[in-house]
Amino acid sequence: MFKHILIATDGSELAQKAVTQGLELAKGLGAQVTVINVTEPWAAVAPGEVAMAFPIHEYEESVATNAARILSAVDTQAKAQGVTCATLHVKDQFPAEGIIETAGQRGCDVIVMASHGRRGLMRFLLGSQAIKVLTNSTIPVLVCR
Repeated sequence: MFKHILIATDGSELAQKAVTQGLELAKGLGAQVTVINVTEPWAAVAPGEVAMAFPIHEYEESVATNAARILSAVDTQAKAQGVTCATLHVKDQFPAEGIIETAGQRGCDVIVMASHGRRGLMRFLLGSQAIKVLTNSTIPVLVCR
């Protein structure tokens, strides 16, 4: 069935459910796993005046530290389940683009990710990364709620 699973996580509680389900799927299938954390470009998260108060080097250090923490926790979980996984921090990309691009580069045949659960105006304004991946991916996507 699936031989290489890409699991995307932002470290949230909802994403953790997708990580757990993705690792269980990989274990059951004997599939290879790549787990990624994608961080947006500094300019996308620190526009205008915010950029002056939050310098780029501080942002880069912060996201690198956070990504390392998230990916280390997943690696520990995978080892406890007997699943070997590669971890990757994809920097300076919007999440949906980074997920789809990495899946293609790594030869993954399914993407596992969480829906983010935003509703109403926040969903309208920010959009859903899961929806963007679903509509733009050429490989199957398993969205966990």
